[in-house]
Amino acid sequence: MTDTQPRYRAITLSNVSKVPQWEKLDSELREAVETVARVLPFRTNAYLMDELIDWDSVPNDPIFQLTFPQCEMLEDDQYARVRDAIEREAGKEEMNAIVNEIRMELNPHPAGQMTHNVPHINGEPIPGMQHKYRETALFFPSQGQTCHAYCTFCFRWAQFVGMDGLKFANKEADQLGQYVANHREITDVLFTGGDPMVMKAKIFERYVDQLLEIDHVRTIRIGSKSLAYWPQRYVTDGDADEMLSLFERIVDAGKQVAFMAHCSHPVEFDPEIARTAISRIRSTGANIRMQSPVIRHVNDDPMAWRDMWITGTRLGMIPYYMFVERDTGAKNYFEMPLERCWEIFRAAYQRVPGTARTVRGPSMSCHPGKVHILGVTEIAGEKAFMLEFLQARKPELVRQPFFAKYDPTATWFDQLEPLSENDVPFFQRDLDTVDLSVSV
Repeated sequence: MTDTQPRYRAITLSNVSKVPQWEKLDSELREAVETVARVLPFRTNAYLMDELIDWDSVPNDPIFQLTFPQCEMLEDDQYARVRDAIEREAGKEEMNAIVNEIRMELNPHPAGQMTHNVPHINGEPIPGMQHKYRETALFFPSQGQTCHAYCTFCFRWAQFVGMDGLKFANKEADQLGQYVANHREITDVLFTGGDPMVMKAKIFERYVDQLLEIDHVRTIRIGSKSLAYWPQRYVTDGDADEMLSLFERIVDAGKQVAFMAHCSHPVEFDPEIARTAISRIRSTGANIRMQSPVIRHVNDDPMAWRDMWITGTRLGMIPYYMFVERDTGAKNYFEMPLERCWEIFRAAYQRVPGTARTVRGPSMSCHPGKVHILGVTEIAGEKAFMLEFLQARKPELVRQPFFAKYDPTATWFDQLEPLSENDVPFFQRDLDTVDLSVSV
């Protein structure tokens, strides 16, 4: 990389006031960033600020909402507690106590991440690994537990705040290989975070190499927001070619590389370097799948999803999932009623060609599995949600339609009730008894 090529530079609470765009924010917005960023993680970069945010549309610009904290992301009393501590210049110990108390009020680890999904070797838990569904293991490499920028809606925000007991990561590559080798039911390994693509290629290679020797591993997935937040990772970074060569080597070994791109808004594809990065990744034999939650203030517009899916398919990507915003962090600011999520999906889906109709949603990644909202219907004169599991802790429940009582205010699965006795088993009250390690 030459001196004329862009280098990544993080912008955080400590230096955001030094960037030119900071002066474009009014005093209330600046106060919100300074206050909420004490509780929820804040990190962006110059590329995102220069290329993706329309500063004439702030604060309503979708990428600004996606990356800059807003005061409504905390409850009024939470915001007031932090603001008061800042104004009276509370000491570090007191400030940490206030902030950490609020963090614990925000459901930092939804869907049993720290308790119900962790696998074991010889009776000992493996930190930084999840095995929720039979065929898929998730791995959180410790070197990948940050991002080029943080999404304000992120359901894994607890990974980034530095609070003891909240970070979920593993730096032992051997544990990953040992567990996967001993479980032939695992065909897919998903590297996640954070963002594994913040790692150097040489480090990522150490985790990947052992998987290439395991015959029952067919797919290596990479969950990443880097295409939107730092496409230079695949174009001008010093080891960009090295990372792409690793993708090629995985494909040459007979495995699929599934790049699970977090795509929140069509504007992320506008810069030429983003399109170049997409093309370079696809040239390795990897495929790119697009996924994101539907998020109030960011992409709660069917036309945004239509444009994103159409543009994505034209660039060679595969529309994969529309998720429902999870019940954690700033959920009160971003969440929408389930019926509205379904309406947005349906309106967008109606406006795309068949090549984009690979997408599924809206889907809730909740404790029992991925719950797909099929629609709102009427059963024996009673209005109801029609649902199915796309993935489930109990695989026998997958793709069986079931029903929940209609609730126009419900925003998450645990707010729903079975419509009838026949629907009760789908709400899975006995999850702790589920055995995921059945070999196939």
